[in-house]
Amino acid sequence: MILVTGANGNLGSATLAALRTRGATATGGSRTPRDGMRRLDFDDRAAIDLAGVSTLVLISAGYAEDDQVVGRHAAVLDAASRDGVRHIVYTSLTGTGDHLGFALAHRATERLVRACGLPWTILRNGLYAELFGGLLMWTADGHGLESAFGDGALAAVTRADLAEAAAIVAADPAQHTGHTYELTGTPISAADVADRLAVPHRTIGLGEYRRRLLDEVPDLSPFQPPMLASIATAVRHNFLDATSADGADTNLAGILGRPVTDPLRTAVTAASATRPEHSRTTAATTAATATTTATQTA
Repeated sequence: MILVTGANGNLGSATLAALRTRGATATGGSRTPRDGMRRLDFDDRAAIDLAGVSTLVLISAGYAEDDQVVGRHAAVLDAASRDGVRHIVYTSLTGTGDHLGFALAHRATERLVRACGLPWTILRNGLYAELFGGLLMWTADGHGLESAFGDGALAAVTRADLAEAAAIVAADPAQHTGHTYELTGTPISAADVADRLAVPHRTIGLGEYRRRLLDEVPDLSPFQPPMLASIATAVRHNFLDATSADGADTNLAGILGRPVTDPLRTAVTAASATRPEHSRTTAATTAATATTTATQTA
């Protein structure tokens, strides 16, 4: 049986759905389980039960400070070794993302995965096209976009493609043993999204962006503004526009067996959904939602 952690989250639920579409015997795990899922609370080490699981798809539990995230991952990997899991598939972060504020927890977890004694596959996921579109801020009248991305580009990838890739690997993990895959898409920019929406894009400074996060988004946790700011500066200075990284296999289309989904179309849809004339969501609320998405499932 395949078990997908974080199965109530965006990436976890999509991965579980993709597995079931392929006819795989799979279930989900969550601290708030539903629909026959298994209860998995990584903060309750003694209660983690992976008995009967052959392949574990470990969706990063990234919505916390690094020490807590790494501790959670260590707990579930210990349980996997104890309970006889035969393969670990870990959803990590693209190798070009080492400058990001949430990269350390991923790299530390990769070390744990490689050292756990079980066959493994690491999926280094690029940042979501949905996230990129969601981080673009509309002007109050809905007639323009603003961001701190400047002219930089992001090799964005759709969440659905990443979920399908994870499902394909998990359904037949043996051929992927010991592989680290870079799963990124076509580079897109804020200007590309604005052009598709037929509106102007205005670049704001990183200092102004940080000020907005700190002053206008009161619900953010302390670790979240630096994460968002790190995405902005990495995109702005073109550290995330590459589609490959040293030492990893890069072939998302090859895993999928089809061309990757156009990330620009997905980013445009995400940005359009928060346009003031279509939604009452403010730019600050959009940033908060996007941050949660980034840290939970990056």
